[in-house]
Amino acid sequence: MKKPLLFAAVLFSAFFQLNAQILNPAKWTYETSVNKAKVGDEVELIFKATIEKNWYLYSSEFKCEDGPTKTSFKFAAHSSFQLVGKIIPINPIDKYDDIFECDVKVFKKTGEFRQKIKILSSILSIRGESDYQVCTDLIGQCVPSGEEFSFDQIKVSVSAIFEKKNSTDQPSTSTQSIELPSINPFATDSNNKGPILDPSIVTESAQEKSLLGFLLLSFLAGLAALLTPCVFPMIPMTVSFFTGRGNRFQAFMYGFFIILIYTLIGAALAPLMGPETANHLSTEWIPNLIFFLVFIFFGLSFLGLFEITLPGTLINKVDQQAEKGGLIGVFFMAFTLVLVSFSCTGPIVGSILVSSAGGEFLKPILGMFAFSLSFAIPFTLFAFFPGWLKTLPKSGGWLNTVKVVLGFVEIALAFKFLSIADQAFHWGILDREINIAIWIVIVVLIGVYLMKGFRLPGDTGKDAEDKTVSVLRISLSMIAFMFAVYLIPGMWGAPLKSLAGYLPPLYTHDFNLLGTAEEKSAGVCDEPKYNDFLHLPHNLIGYFDYDQAIACARQQNKPLFIDFTGHGCTNCREMEANVWSDPQVLKRLGEDYVVVALYVDDKTELPESEWFTSSYDKKVKKTIGKQNADLQITNLNNNAQPFYVLVGKDERVLVSPFGYNLNAENFVRFLDEGKSKYKALYR
Repeated sequence: MKKPLLFAAVLFSAFFQLNAQILNPAKWTYETSVNKAKVGDEVELIFKATIEKNWYLYSSEFKCEDGPTKTSFKFAAHSSFQLVGKIIPINPIDKYDDIFECDVKVFKKTGEFRQKIKILSSILSIRGESDYQVCTDLIGQCVPSGEEFSFDQIKVSVSAIFEKKNSTDQPSTSTQSIELPSINPFATDSNNKGPILDPSIVTESAQEKSLLGFLLLSFLAGLAALLTPCVFPMIPMTVSFFTGRGNRFQAFMYGFFIILIYTLIGAALAPLMGPETANHLSTEWIPNLIFFLVFIFFGLSFLGLFEITLPGTLINKVDQQAEKGGLIGVFFMAFTLVLVSFSCTGPIVGSILVSSAGGEFLKPILGMFAFSLSFAIPFTLFAFFPGWLKTLPKSGGWLNTVKVVLGFVEIALAFKFLSIADQAFHWGILDREINIAIWIVIVVLIGVYLMKGFRLPGDTGKDAEDKTVSVLRISLSMIAFMFAVYLIPGMWGAPLKSLAGYLPPLYTHDFNLLGTAEEKSAGVCDEPKYNDFLHLPHNLIGYFDYDQAIACARQQNKPLFIDFTGHGCTNCREMEANVWSDPQVLKRLGEDYVVVALYVDDKTELPESEWFTSSYDKKVKKTIGKQNADLQITNLNNNAQPFYVLVGKDERVLVSPFGYNLNAENFVRFLDEGKSKYKALYR
């Protein structure tokens, strides 16, 4: 049933296109693998397709026979050449076709096919026609198409230097050179040297970067905000607005408007969190110092030193609008809740937005959505079922306890931002053991506070006077003290893998009584540049400069492992602590590869003779970090870290790059696949 429907859809699509516009989602170019050859030589004809976004081109071969149109190339017979083998698709992507119910192979963004020929005559004529199909799942359209190709027509200089023969076109044994001008697919211009990525080898999974952890933390932050003294009492107060109205639609819209307001805040700030701005905010010392002070400010407000409030006149005006009733009244009721609870939610919301500064454009929007979703659910449910209010615990001193604990957590997290600036500029003021010592003190203070060992300004009333400690407080304080005990070995060099992304790297440790591991490298070709202030994890020996590293990889006949990383990259530290530490991974990195770590956020300024103007943004790149970031963006069309790339001696990217993935087995397969591809290409 599906195939007749598809056929009808294609006919309708074709009719619609004739009456609307001619779609041409794939554009072709033609090249040859070498620029000179002799009669009798074999050369490759290269067919390249540039495919529009959200469209895909079917490959030339896959098992699904009764399916979509496969790409094919029909050559006009001519005595000047002979086909050698069949057309070869270069790294198509596997895809399951729901319409034809079979597995197919497709290309996205770009596609490449190669056909080897043997040259039989100096008078070369290569012509033919292609047949292919391009589809999109976005609007359910497929475009069958085809075009004529001619290699000798687009390469004018071919006929210009051919020796003209009076004889018929017979195979010749002449050694005359034949010019076949082509563009080397791996060549770069002088300002754009470095690895070259064929987009067709990139799997979709390599381009994904999960936001699940950030969204989960944002969701939990929304739940934590509910348990603060300026939010929790608002539940019965605001829900009473709906009591007796019997309008569940308004109760639903109340929760919806809460989510909408917070999400709009994220959307308003999203333009500030784009790739360039995000990298600046997450690595420059001024923004990170500001973030550090903001977190300290938020933390001290939660501890009771002062209270963050909005002007009362603003809150009163919004509250007056809530009395109008209807959906407008419901909206302003939600707005009133957001404003009144700001003194408690403001620091949490601010922390989420600051944490999203190093992420994608959507990160602040999604963060605010996750936060507001958990924040709005209880209000909505209690608005639906007012009788549930009787099950809520009474307000009391426990709410301030939650607020104080959050304040300590804010202060602890503040040092993450200070450490980023410290590493990027190599100040050396917040080494790893100092950061850990600060955390130990803070966690111990949390434990003592939960045991009512001291009081803070917000602790008032009977709860504060009562020295009886509940079982819940004892349990939570035990967790705090256990965490402090867990941190203590880190003072002497323990890796503390679960916290790797939030602490300065191990190489910043001033003293390590646990000793160092044996070096995991077969050596380097010469003294690595910048190794006096840049380091690889787990005592690996490698480089921090691309040119130096690729030269050594060629000398040692090994593939190059490129680690695009950053001082402020939390996920990079997690990968190093949890994946790189695996013995199988370390063995492969140390024995099978030359390793180079390219820090994209290092602020060390290079000599003026090494500056260059980027072909990407036309800006002068003066620092180590900016040059490495430009290399990643310009050559690999990516600006996320961690980003791992395996490169051959001709700087060709061997396999699909690898991103953030804490599965060590997957990383081992990635390294093994790159090694195998290198041997196949350069043996």
